[in-house]
Amino acid sequence: MNNFLLSLFLFLGSFSLVGQDYPTPVEGNYVIDGFEFESGEKLKNLNLHYTTLGKPIKGKDGKVNNAVLIKHGTTGTGQQFLSSRYAGNLFGPGQTLDANKYFIILTDDIGHGQSSKPSDGLRMDFPKYTYDDMVRANYKLLTEHLKIDHLRLVTGTSMGGMQSWVWGYTYPDFMDAIMPLASLPVEIAGRNRMQRAMIVKLIKMDPEWQNGNYQEQPKVGLSGAIGQLMFMVSSPLQWQKRAPTREESEEMLNNLLKRYLSIMDANDMIYAFESSRNYNPAPHLSKIKAPVIAVNSADDQVNPPELGLMEKEIQKIENAKFVLLPITEKTSGHGTHSNPTIWGKYLEELLAISAEK
Repeated sequence: MNNFLLSLFLFLGSFSLVGQDYPTPVEGNYVIDGFEFESGEKLKNLNLHYTTLGKPIKGKDGKVNNAVLIKHGTTGTGQQFLSSRYAGNLFGPGQTLDANKYFIILTDDIGHGQSSKPSDGLRMDFPKYTYDDMVRANYKLLTEHLKIDHLRLVTGTSMGGMQSWVWGYTYPDFMDAIMPLASLPVEIAGRNRMQRAMIVKLIKMDPEWQNGNYQEQPKVGLSGAIGQLMFMVSSPLQWQKRAPTREESEEMLNNLLKRYLSIMDANDMIYAFESSRNYNPAPHLSKIKAPVIAVNSADDQVNPPELGLMEKEIQKIENAKFVLLPITEKTSGHGTHSNPTIWGKYLEELLAISAEK
């Protein structure tokens, strides 16, 4: 669903930036003129921010054969993948996605990070974007600006995992392998949709929201939305370990709310959670050609395993496998998606399988 939990752990000190044991990250921007959204709305200048590591390499067929696209979750950014827990276990010399061999592409999706978003000035007049819009915009970034005509791998966490499915059926010949993390290839419904809708409602219920035209953040509504999100992606086991007493629990809650009230924008949050409204890969999964290994964690409250949805839908894909990670002291609920020490061996398996095609 999102990378808010990753941000929680960043705040709590579980991560630190990795050292320069891989190529220096390079940031850039690409502006798409007159981008038309799925809603029919247009944005004169859609800015897409990105970070890359390494250099693209072409194979004998003339196509790039080492590009890896990694997608972040709701409220996240591409740069979060430069954490020690993620990049430190994947991008270094000899590691699975060694950035000296692969061309790593980390993008900020529409509405996120340094890409165009409502808080830039348009507020609630910003076009109502969807996951399909995000994927199509990033396809333009890759093909028109970075000159990438093929991907070795598409992967992502939460929303990025959901977009991995969309990439698979929208551009089925564009990638060799797909690894969605912490996601389901189905319409967002039931509790998941209710929680997202409540996040939006809580913000809009605050009179200080003023239909998006606030001068200061609507603190009451935004606090409620942040609280809803915190518990949506939380890990009961890890939170119990971090806050085993009443005093520690209340202190942790107060610190988290204070921290995120200082960095979150209400309109951006509304748009980010509403962008999933039309997401539903299920009818299109048979179009996916690339090998897929999807990984979820049994303690993920956003994608509860008891629903049995993945087991049913993944059968529609010719070469696909689902891995459900058991709950352990190392898993952290939805946030397990950002810990490759737990699921990294399945990424190695996928790269080996897809290299044989």
